[in-house]
Amino acid sequence: MEGQGISGSGRPGTQAGLGPLPMPHGISQTGAPSKMDSCFQLPAKENAAPVRSEPRITVVTWNVGTAMPPDDVTSLLHLGSSSDDSDRADMIAIGLQEVNSMINKRLKDALFTDQWSELFMDALGPFNFVLVSTVRMQGVILLLFAKYYHLPFLRDVQTDCTRTGLGGYWGNKGGVSVRLAAFGHMLCFLNCHLPAHMEKAEQRKDNFQTILSLQQFQGPGAQGILDHDLVFWFGDLNFRIESYDLHFVKFAIDSEQLHQLWEKDQLNMAKNTWPILRGFQEGPLNFAPTFKFDVGTNKYDTSAKKRKPAWTDRILWKVKAPGGGPSPSGRESHRLQVTQHSYHSHMEYTVSDHKPVAAQFVLHFAFRDDVPLVRLDVADEWVRPEQAVVRYRVETVFARSSWDWIGLYRVGFRHCKDYVAYVWAKHEDVDGNIYQVTFSEESLPKGHGDFILGYYSHTHSILIGVTEPFQISLPTSELASSSTDSSGASSEDEDDSTLELLASKSRSPSPGKSKRHRSRSPGLARFPGLALRPSSCERRGTSRSPSPQSRRLPRVAPNRGSDGGSQGNSEEGPPGLPGSWAFPPSVPQSLGLLPALRLETVDPGGGSSWGPDREAPASDSLSPSPQGQQGLEEGGLGP
Repeated sequence: MEGQGISGSGRPGTQAGLGPLPMPHGISQTGAPSKMDSCFQLPAKENAAPVRSEPRITVVTWNVGTAMPPDDVTSLLHLGSSSDDSDRADMIAIGLQEVNSMINKRLKDALFTDQWSELFMDALGPFNFVLVSTVRMQGVILLLFAKYYHLPFLRDVQTDCTRTGLGGYWGNKGGVSVRLAAFGHMLCFLNCHLPAHMEKAEQRKDNFQTILSLQQFQGPGAQGILDHDLVFWFGDLNFRIESYDLHFVKFAIDSEQLHQLWEKDQLNMAKNTWPILRGFQEGPLNFAPTFKFDVGTNKYDTSAKKRKPAWTDRILWKVKAPGGGPSPSGRESHRLQVTQHSYHSHMEYTVSDHKPVAAQFVLHFAFRDDVPLVRLDVADEWVRPEQAVVRYRVETVFARSSWDWIGLYRVGFRHCKDYVAYVWAKHEDVDGNIYQVTFSEESLPKGHGDFILGYYSHTHSILIGVTEPFQISLPTSELASSSTDSSGASSEDEDDSTLELLASKSRSPSPGKSKRHRSRSPGLARFPGLALRPSSCERRGTSRSPSPQSRRLPRVAPNRGSDGGSQGNSEEGPPGLPGSWAFPPSVPQSLGLLPALRLETVDPGGGSSWGPDREAPASDSLSPSPQGQQGLEEGGLGP
């Protein structure tokens, strides 16, 4: 994932740390009535039948033309558009192209979440969507969301990206992908930005073939993109309308005779002649061409260039045929089926010269793997601190890690590190494979609110168990204020940290997962890394995750504002680290873009700084959080 950190408190990845999230059992063992949507719901009683086995997926593609985000995207995402659940999605994939990637914007986005990702997370959070994974390659971004109660049933989330611009050296063109197993079925989402202009059709085909051949994933089953049970291919594919001149194209659009343009659409013609497109399907183009418009209007290009309108923004899908090799799930006779529910553009958005396109799909599963690895048991309400006890049952096939933790989330949380408190999932046996942990009183949020508990697996880098919402009603007292004062003071003493922006070995969203995301490009050269290090006045914004890296550093959980949560323990780092990880005097150059930030060159081989008599630890061990491990050109934006 192309690296992008986020500011946050000093606790594990707070306000940060987007990462792959698989899905646990959406039900707590409390006996409380279910508060979850009917989609994919597992009933409170394990012997009851599931309510619905057909997940719905929304796919969105939008070339935003370096524009600032609009104020509202609810109509684009079909949120609250109808009283029934016909348009309600279980997963949403959003592909963006031409996000502003000027150097000052990219450096800012590397430290904070970019504005487009913030927009979609803010819009989807209140509807119970959580960011599962994200990947960025310069201006090409892919965001994948899912309802939080599906997280226990998503596994093996991986990302990849391929540059094709300037012969593979530049990421303005290319493809980014997220793949995962959803309820036992292998899915892949591929967002592409292909070369522009009428005469570049063959180059578009070559680039697509390059992306398919270079992107590979780890693990058994689906290793290449086309090995997956289902592939969604979308983006600014830049195919144009041949033969007809500008006046005829506009006449056909105005007179709603779009069918006359279909047969001259380059992508439609290529489906019959390019073997690489065999099996890809697309719904009818019953909407007007989505490019090129005058920004701020619904008028086609009136500039001197007068570009001919075209359907450049497309969404296609491919189901692996029974004869296309073994099923990744190993169940050859139980292939999934896909039905497209809708496919249209959204003319109401005028910030770009492209119109966004959205499609809704219904997946028909012949089987579902819906057994969570961890089941959490929590009381209906916490009214006293001593009630903050969580019991959880672990499946025998689940390999626990000493770095696993349980997070406390407000209802509407945006991603797996967006918690208000956490506790390490210690090995405290209660009965057999049942364990118990307790939240400290000072870490609990004061006041009244609805919350969710989630079990985060360090091995899987995902939430693998969640509860239904429950209530916390703790009195606000001087204890809350003293906790705030204490955590505020601790943030002043927080250690220096390093945020890797570009390093050849920093391509993973989590420690020890260096192969979960890779960037492949034809002819991509290796460059020395760059590291941004905040000075002491900026340290409190560093994002940390409960990971082996974070354990090596002094770590004190700062105040989370009104939540009042604080983890008061600190742990010393290993001996031999440079004092406070300061810059060597020989590298005093300031960026001038962000306060108190400096560039430091990092040796991609060993991670050592270029400075006199300084020996810094390897780049893989410097970052105190998984987010810090992401490279500028290889990872997602992210909290």
